[in-house]
Amino acid sequence: MNHPLQSPAELTPIALTIAGSDSGGGAGIQADLKTFSALGVYGTSAIASLTAQNTQGVQGVLPIPPMFVQQQITSVLSDIHVSAIKTGMLARADIIAAVAETLTAYPQIPLVLDPVMVATSGDRLLAEDAIQTLIEKLLPLATLVTPNLHEAAVLLGTPIATDVEQMQLQGEQILALGAKAVLMKGGHGEGESATDLLITMAGVKAFSAPRLATKNTHGTGCTLASAIAAGLAKQYSLSESVQQAKNYLQQALLNAEKLHIGQGAGPVHHFYKFY
Repeated sequence: MNHPLQSPAELTPIALTIAGSDSGGGAGIQADLKTFSALGVYGTSAIASLTAQNTQGVQGVLPIPPMFVQQQITSVLSDIHVSAIKTGMLARADIIAAVAETLTAYPQIPLVLDPVMVATSGDRLLAEDAIQTLIEKLLPLATLVTPNLHEAAVLLGTPIATDVEQMQLQGEQILALGAKAVLMKGGHGEGESATDLLITMAGVKAFSAPRLATKNTHGTGCTLASAIAAGLAKQYSLSESVQQAKNYLQQALLNAEKLHIGQGAGPVHHFYKFY
């Protein structure tokens, strides 16, 4: 299935997020759309689940029927010239399977797969039986998969990586599962720097930034993956997309203290350039 026809002069960078809604506004669909907008990309969305959520945790999850998730995706892609797709919280195996089935028809669109499993608060966001479906059906479609240290360990059934060498090994093992590239995120690790490793068949590239002491980390994973998708939508290379996303997230974290949202883990400041 092809994109709607548009001439190059008409192309607006457009991204699609397929993820869960965060009623608190700091993560999920809301964070994705804010990130797209802040980086000059028009955002579209397909909501895969609803959450009752705030800065202190997730109080409830309501998955969307898989057929309606498919209908949202098809509705967008049949009309709008999307140039990058990002997936986030998909919650259940049947939703993952439905998303994969739909996206198989659009292999030309870069796909950033954020394997959302656990919220910043520690609340579980992916059913245990859905992990294998994610690996078998969606991961092989991914241009890039962006696991944090915990998610990588769950995907592989191994202990959490504790150093860069173990991160690289696990990233290579995830690459072998079928993804075209893996970004192993080191934000949950130790040390003065937060180092992410971009692992492709061509090799490994490290992206480091000073580790910041802030409680306002709600939505960091969603924001980074969406920022990478925004770069791909603007025709940046994968490496360029990761670098600009890392820079954007670092500034959003640095400026998070300007916001006073909720009583728990507050969000990053997506619009730090504007207010």
